[in-house]
Order: sequence, then structure tokens, then C-alpha cells
Amino acid sequence: MSSTEPAQPGLRERKKAQTRRALREAAFRLFDKQGYSNTTTEQIAAAADVSPSTFFRYFPSKAELVVADDLDPLIVEAFRKQPEQLPVLRALRAAIEQVIESITPQEWEFQDQRWELMRSEDELRGAQQIEVNRTMRLVTDLIAERTELSPDDLRVRAMAGALIGGYLSMGIAPGAHSGFDLVEFFESGMTLDGPAEYADPESKRLWGRRGPRHTT
Repeated sequence: MSSTEPAQPGLRERKKAQTRRALREAAFRLFDKQGYSNTTTEQIAAAADVSPSTFFRYFPSKAELVVADDLDPLIVEAFRKQPEQLPVLRALRAAIEQVIESITPQEWEFQDQRWELMRSEDELRGAQQIEVNRTMRLVTDLIAERTELSPDDLRVRAMAGALIGGYLSMGIAPGAHSGFDLVEFFESGMTLDGPAEYADPESKRLWGRRGPRHTT
């Protein structure tokens, strides 16, 4: 193996990923059958053929099982590999697009189910806010790391806040922002003149045709 190739996950990591995926798949089957509120963590564990204690080793709560975004680590890794000369926003877009291109149709279906459930269940509002705050810190740290500025720098925090706010506002109505390119909108100075669509409507960009799937 070349030293430049990413290390492949070991057996332990693969088994952990499989168990995590099995828990989420079992949970969403139960949510679809009997509803989110009527599903318990014990039922999810049993459906995934693991113990209740194993469930809590992977997720602190039923709500966290829904709102946790497993794409975040992939995007962070891709972002850190972007060329140094690429501006922050374009580096982030490139990283997200790389991850999006690698997602299977089954994973897209799961992401769509997550977002639909988060929009429809009031019980998930608190967990969503915690996840948004976590994503805000993550994006702030990534911007600070790339620009060599402090995470407390107001410019860094403002950029992170604008990005997260853009994701969330677009995610409220999936499909209603076909072709909209958030990065180009920011780089245009957020002008409200001209056309509302910037990107190729057939693009698979996270903030394009599919709408932003929250990566927190």
C-alpha cells in the first residue's frame, strides 16, 4: 500500500460501523411501522439483535440516533485534503461534493428519512438544536484551522454561522431550492439582484438539486 493512500479501517472499526448501521436501520424500520414516539430503545436493540446496553454505547438516546450525522467525519477528512490555495468556502463545497458523490442510493434514502422525521417530530427539536450547536463548533474549528485564525475570531464565527444558517434555511423546504449554489451566493456579496439559481439544476451538490442535507 502506498504511504499516500488512506489507511483502511480495521476489523474492530468495521464491526462498530456495522453495529451502528444495524441499530439505525432497525430503528427506522420500527419508526415507519409504529411511529417514533411509540418506539423504545429496548425495541430497537432487540430488532438489531444487540443488548440495550450496547445501544447506549453507540447512541446516548433515541433522539441522538436520529439527529447524529455520520457524514460529518467524511466531510472533515475531505476538507483537510483540499488544496491549500483553495478559498475556505470552495474547499468546503469541494469536500462536500466529494462525499456526496460517494453516497449510495440507499444512504440517500436514509438521509431523506432522517430529515423527514426531524421535520415532523416535535420531540426531536431539542436534540436537533444540540446537533446544530455541535456542527457550528465543528465548522468554526475547520475554518480556523485552514485560515490559521482563532476559533474565537468574530470573522471565523460569522462565516461559520452564515454557512450553518444557509444550510438550515434551505433544508426547511427540500427541493424548493433546485440549482441554488450557496457558495456562489455568498461570494456574490449575497446580492438579491439577478437570478435566484446559480448552479446546474442537475448537479448533485449538497446545496444544489437535492437541497442541503444537514451535515452535522
